[in-house]
Amino acid sequence: MDDAFAAPTNETAELRKENEQLRQLIAELTAKVKWYEEQFRLAQQHRFGASSERSDTDQPRLFNEAEVVADPLLPEPTVEKITYERRKHKGRREAMLANLPVETVEYRLSEEEQVCPQCGGPMHEMRVETREELRVIPAQVKLVRHELQVYACRNCQRNEERTPIVTAPMPNPVIKNSLASPSAVAYIMDQKYTCGLPLYRQEQQLARIGIELSRQTMANWMIYSSEHWLEPVYETMHDLLKGYDVLHADETTVQVLHEPGRDPESKSYMWVYLTGRYDPPITLYDYQETRAGCHPKDFLSGFEGYLHVDGYSGYHGVPGVTLVGCWAHERRKWDEALKALPAQNRGAPVAAREGLEFCNRLFAIERDLQDASPDERHQARLERSRPVLDAFLAWLHDQELKALPKSALGQAVVYSLSQWNKLEAFMRDGRLEISNNRAERAIKPFVIGRKSWLFANTPSGARASAVIYSIVETAKQNKLNPFAYLCYLFERMPNIDAKDPATIDELLPFSQSLPNACRTGR
Repeated sequence: MDDAFAAPTNETAELRKENEQLRQLIAELTAKVKWYEEQFRLAQQHRFGASSERSDTDQPRLFNEAEVVADPLLPEPTVEKITYERRKHKGRREAMLANLPVETVEYRLSEEEQVCPQCGGPMHEMRVETREELRVIPAQVKLVRHELQVYACRNCQRNEERTPIVTAPMPNPVIKNSLASPSAVAYIMDQKYTCGLPLYRQEQQLARIGIELSRQTMANWMIYSSEHWLEPVYETMHDLLKGYDVLHADETTVQVLHEPGRDPESKSYMWVYLTGRYDPPITLYDYQETRAGCHPKDFLSGFEGYLHVDGYSGYHGVPGVTLVGCWAHERRKWDEALKALPAQNRGAPVAAREGLEFCNRLFAIERDLQDASPDERHQARLERSRPVLDAFLAWLHDQELKALPKSALGQAVVYSLSQWNKLEAFMRDGRLEISNNRAERAIKPFVIGRKSWLFANTPSGARASAVIYSIVETAKQNKLNPFAYLCYLFERMPNIDAKDPATIDELLPFSQSLPNACRTGR
């Protein structure tokens, strides 16, 4: 009897074991399917959805526990009368036209025509009716011939062994033995680096007005002018930038076709570094072949202070700095976790929305403090932002035990906890910003331009692009007209001592000694 019942018992145990294995396999496959569904929804969102990360303002705050949303500093709601003034559009138009040259065209009747058609008596001028219009003059090219007068003494020619020769003073050219003028080089640079117009399209544009100027010649002009005249300004701003104690940094890709020892398809990088909101605006680009952490370490050698960055680990090797994380990147993780959910679940009180709500509260506080002084902002953050941060951190530790690590929610939780020390660093100083959007805005002109010209041909061209972008973007941030400023630099630099720091200081984009003609830009 015992042997008869032994076989079924062993078979039952094996079936239970197999059933448990199948359950585990089903759970694993279900998790994978959910992960693939999240990735598919995110891919569809990136491809077809709106790129905006704005939260739905109609969505009520679902997680309104007292310890999260309470703000003792908020006054009790009262009824108030709101009034405002609207700027008249006519005032804006007059301001726009104020500095434009005016050409007046008069329409008059001849003396013979100034006769009354009814009685035949003479007519007088009763009033003047005016119509204004903008006349656009396309780019014009003309040849400027510089004639240098040379003088000699006739008496010495007749009576002396040696005849002195005196020449009239003439400014040095921007490029010797070339048709390039300061305005021509500045125009080509401005068209490419301010307006995003590639050299081949400029070549076609000039050909339509009868100027056969090849893109290779224009590229040579830009590289030469960058290396000889713009780099001293760039290096001076580089030294000044490292002297401040609050900086921002970011990087993006660039393709350079002819890098020694590398395939044309290889990715190179354009790094950007800029000053904070309370220092003179300086934006510097730096071309490098790789994304290695040695590049920011070398570029920022000697810098000490706060460095706003995203989550990239390449900045960890910069010595003597406190890294300040970006809450815009942090918020993006929760926005993606929410968008990875099925559409019918996104309005429900899910964890992804709760994480997004924590981020929104911090950004709302920063908007309230936008016009505060650094000391006021620091104190207000301690009173208003610190409770939100503490509640968020406790919530993250709780979610760490619940969320699947490979899910979009789990990745948002892991990212938040791994970056937490950098994310809360903005609390240390009121001059610091909650996001690194300043650097992302600075890299955007390069990214937009890259869509037009696609790649750089050589490393020297990429280096020249970095220098020119630095000059142009810093000029724009200092309310200069990039074309007028570049013209001024190319007129002055060939005729001064570029090794004299005091002389270079007078040419910097934030120098008070720049002529007003450079300050007409917005």
